[in-house]
Amino acid sequence: MNTPENRRRVDTPGRYSAPLLKALAVHLAVAILLFASFATAPSFEPARPIVQATLVQLDSMSPATTQTDQKIAGEAQRTAAQRHEAEELERRKQEQQQQEQKQKQQEAQRAAAEQAQKAQEQEQKAAEAAAADAAKAKSEAEAKAKAEAEAQRKAAEVAAAKKREEAERAAEAEAAKKRAEAEAARKKAEEEAKRKAQAEADAKRKAAEAAEAKKRAEADAARKAQEDAKAKALADLLADETQYQQAQADRPGDQVAASYDDVIRRYVSEQWRRPPTARNGMVVEVQLSMLPTGQITDVVVTRSSGDPGFDQSAVQAVRNVGRIPEMQTLSRDNPAAFDRMYRQRLLRFKPEDLAF
Repeated sequence: MNTPENRRRVDTPGRYSAPLLKALAVHLAVAILLFASFATAPSFEPARPIVQATLVQLDSMSPATTQTDQKIAGEAQRTAAQRHEAEELERRKQEQQQQEQKQKQQEAQRAAAEQAQKAQEQEQKAAEAAAADAAKAKSEAEAKAKAEAEAQRKAAEVAAAKKREEAERAAEAEAAKKRAEAEAARKKAEEEAKRKAQAEADAKRKAAEAAEAKKRAEADAARKAQEDAKAKALADLLADETQYQQAQADRPGDQVAASYDDVIRRYVSEQWRRPPTARNGMVVEVQLSMLPTGQITDVVVTRSSGDPGFDQSAVQAVRNVGRIPEMQTLSRDNPAAFDRMYRQRLLRFKPEDLAF
């Protein structure tokens, strides 16, 4: 493309060659003038003496002649002096002319040198200006090329960034879709697992409830049968004991006490829990205090079996009984016997007696 910058770049070597030739011609002319001035310089004569003396040989002189000769000598001296002065003036004039000519030549040389120097400076300035123009043009071209390259680079970066952003958005959308699918699958699996676990738990719970209901029913039936047996035995015992007391009112009270002791032992046996250390042959003696209503108010160990565990189990069993209803009948029918035998009563317990 033929732009002004390209034409300037093409014409630059021609513009530099012409000033260079001119500068060389000026330097050559100055050298020739200096050589000619040194070749044409005048040669000066050696200086002559200013005073000249004339010898006159006189064989005989009279006073008048002597005066005349002296006068002539004086005139000659004056004439010689004037001639010498004129010659000196002429010589000085010539020297002055030579000096002025030499000075003019030097001034001409200086002027030529200055002119050549000015021409050289102008050429140098022109060359510098041309170089500056060329550098400026080059700098402008480089700046323009750099700006264009930067614009292209920025456009490429913008396009690449846009492309990356689109790719990232697409990847993010795909990842979000996969995460949503995975989350949905996970939730579905969790819900399925929860339903399955809930169904299993419900089945186990229903089975456990059925087993527990069956066990409770069996336990209730057994407890009811046991309570019925206890009630029947107690009714029989009370009936037998009432008949026995009525029929044997005059017998000693130890038989009555033995029967009530059996009642107390039966109640205690129901509440007793055999400790691991209990062994057959152990005997513990406790004293319990009761009210006429049959309420047990206190229990203490009066003689230990030697095993604290068995002693404490007997005391705890008596306390757990709480109240013996049969004692209320004894205290109502025979208050004296109750006060004498069961207001405070010593009982002896063995593991084999308590374990039904």
